[in-house]
Amino acid sequence: MSAPNGTRLLVAVINDADKVDEILSGFLELGITGATLIQSEGMGRLLSHDIPIFAGLQTLLSGSRPQNRTIFSVVPQDRVSPAIELLQDVFGDLSNPATGIVFTLPVEQVVGLAPELGDERHPM
Repeated sequence: MSAPNGTRLLVAVINDADKVDEILSGFLELGITGATLIQSEGMGRLLSHDIPIFAGLQTLLSGSRPQNRTIFSVVPQDRVSPAIELLQDVFGDLSNPATGIVFTLPVEQVVGLAPELGDERHPM
C-alpha cells in the first residue's frame, strides 16, 4: 500500500472556475488522468461577508471570485513541474493577488488509484 517513490499530491486552488476545463484538458495531455474537483471558498471572502469586523477585507478581495475550485491529483514527481507550468500558462503569475495557489505534498500510501499510477495491485 505504500506509494511509489516520488508520488505527490498536487493541490491547486483556482480562482477562475471558467478555466478549469482548460486545466483538466492540459493535465490529460501531460498524462495526469485523475483528479478530484471541489468548490471552495477562501477565508477572507467568508470572513468579509459573515463577520462585520472583517468587512474591510472586501476592498482587498475585489478581484477575487465568490467561489473557487480546488483540484486534488496524485501525480508522479516527474509530472509536478509540467503541471505547475501549465497552471501558470493558463492563469499567469500565481503570485498575483486573487489568481490561485498550488502546492504539493509527498504521498506515503495510496490505494485505489487508476492503473497508470499504480497501487499495490497495479505497481508503477
